[in-house]
Amino acid sequence: MTNFPTGVPPVELPRRLLRSVEKPARYVGGEWNQVRKDNRDGALTRFAFCFPDVYEIGMSHLGLRILYGLLNDREDTACERAFAPWPDMAEALRREGIPLFSLESRTPLSAFDFVGFTLQYEMSYTNVLLMLRLAGIPLSAAERGLRDPLVIGGGPCAVNPEPMADCFDLLVLGEGEEVLGELLDLYGAWRRAGRGAFQAVLSDGTPVSGEGREGFLLAAARIPGIYVPAFYDVDYLPDGRVASVRPNRPGVPERVLRRVVAHLDRAPLPTRDLVPNLEVVHDRVFLELFRGCTRGCRFCQAGFIYRPVRSRSPGALAAGAREALAATGCGELALLSLSTSDYPALEPLADTLLADMEPRRASLSLPSLRIDSVSLGLLDRASRVRKSGLTFAPEAGTQRLRDVINKGVTEEDLVRAMGQAFAGGWNGVKLYFMLGLPEETDDDVAGIARLARAVETQYRSLPRETRKRPLSLTVSTSVFVPKPHTPFQWEPQIPLAAMKEKQRTLRGLLQGKSLSYQWHEPATSFWEAVLSRGDRRLWPVIRDAFEAGCLFDSWDDRFRLETWLAAMERHGLDPAFYANRVRDPGEVFPWDHLDMGVDKSFLLEENRRAHAGVLTPECRTACSACGAACFGAGVCVGEEAAG
Repeated sequence: MTNFPTGVPPVELPRRLLRSVEKPARYVGGEWNQVRKDNRDGALTRFAFCFPDVYEIGMSHLGLRILYGLLNDREDTACERAFAPWPDMAEALRREGIPLFSLESRTPLSAFDFVGFTLQYEMSYTNVLLMLRLAGIPLSAAERGLRDPLVIGGGPCAVNPEPMADCFDLLVLGEGEEVLGELLDLYGAWRRAGRGAFQAVLSDGTPVSGEGREGFLLAAARIPGIYVPAFYDVDYLPDGRVASVRPNRPGVPERVLRRVVAHLDRAPLPTRDLVPNLEVVHDRVFLELFRGCTRGCRFCQAGFIYRPVRSRSPGALAAGAREALAATGCGELALLSLSTSDYPALEPLADTLLADMEPRRASLSLPSLRIDSVSLGLLDRASRVRKSGLTFAPEAGTQRLRDVINKGVTEEDLVRAMGQAFAGGWNGVKLYFMLGLPEETDDDVAGIARLARAVETQYRSLPRETRKRPLSLTVSTSVFVPKPHTPFQWEPQIPLAAMKEKQRTLRGLLQGKSLSYQWHEPATSFWEAVLSRGDRRLWPVIRDAFEAGCLFDSWDDRFRLETWLAAMERHGLDPAFYANRVRDPGEVFPWDHLDMGVDKSFLLEENRRAHAGVLTPECRTACSACGAACFGAGVCVGEEAAG
């Protein structure tokens, strides 16, 4: 039996070090509702939940709140947290020879059994490497031995983790609540056998056995939803495209199917949220109404990789909200989903919540509302405690282009909703659009400004006594990034110069005292496209960029495109091959062996309908046979409606 450290002493964190860095509260832990378990006998499986960005962003993440509670509810598991240290703290840790540690017990990450990263956006990849390097854990899975933690990944970027495939021992494809329990049960059997030869039975009755680290990973690869990249080989064509991705071990599935929670009311609803030590990006309690989206916007990756729609019942939500507000003392509750106004029982649920919240002086936040289904009466009731601005996402400036992307809202919807809002006392509005969408023309770009002017005119048409405050209208644009597992995965991203030109055009058109224009940094969007559609040949590029100092790439003031381009050139790769190239309909994608449950043939047909400007009805109206019925859940089997 291999001897592993049990009572690992906590890291000593000198006060002088904390006094020397920005926001020391990021690194001390001790929050209200924190869970700290005694592991002096080494009996617990230790799981480090790692968010590869700063504390304020990671502590706003719903997935952390769900999995932290889920894992700590297990008697055999202790889940602790770690976040990417800001460069000043990272340098201080290196200078002092202090390894990166968990917040709960200040245990070095290298002493955990699992080091698990949530991959929420591609631009965080170098931060993953930063955290591993500071922890003293080898960056590549092939470099790790029996004494090293198992490095696991999950989240939306796991739908194409190929640029980071060499980093991870295994990845969870789909919803962690459905998979992690089975993985931890299997690990427990291996651990009890001294991490040598072991036997176990999976939850579906499949017997597995193995020996050592590879034996455990081979057994784990038999768990539906677990992807072990080392067990797959990638072949390339002479022109650089992928020829095939195939298993290199017997018993490994050719395609890994995403796991979903079929019935959300049976899944944990986090109610004892951690109360952060400092102000975070979203300082509120979240109430997850449903997962998935029936609308089918063709650019939206989340709308396809989270199918089918599955809802929580109003009763479970109301009870969870009461418990969460009491456990945290939080002054705001946010209803969370991809399209909140599509929740069937939204208004009665909101009224129930407001009746409980108003005596506490707590406010109700309703993000992700659609223009064509928003209730201004509900918004008015929800804003009695705190009236915030309104945010809507028309996405495109003309009806023709909205039909291309299957958005399904009209200019009349927007102007009517704005008129009602302005009459109800709102004067702050933010409109989100995308630039560079497939089939976009110069007129579509100009249409963004025309739509903003129409909203402005609607406000000025009100009687002067109604317009008690000046209009504050913000137009915000991002750049279209073609994402895997969407109908637009075949499309190119427009070149960087074209992105900048479109932004310059809009800046010229959106002049005015009431108007402000915000835009996303185009170089960041370009590199996001490279990474999101990348293959395994990008791994040495990511390592090189990290070694050259690329960190916190999602922060515009820290992103260094020239460093990334130099790394690509050293490895003989062209970023335009990944970002700006039209894909052939029959091309094999780097992610084709990862199955979201939505058929590739359906996505290709949606692509054709987009170029023809043909709308596809939403799932509640008509089933389009996308393939998600394979999960036997939610709207696909008539169980989505909340009752």
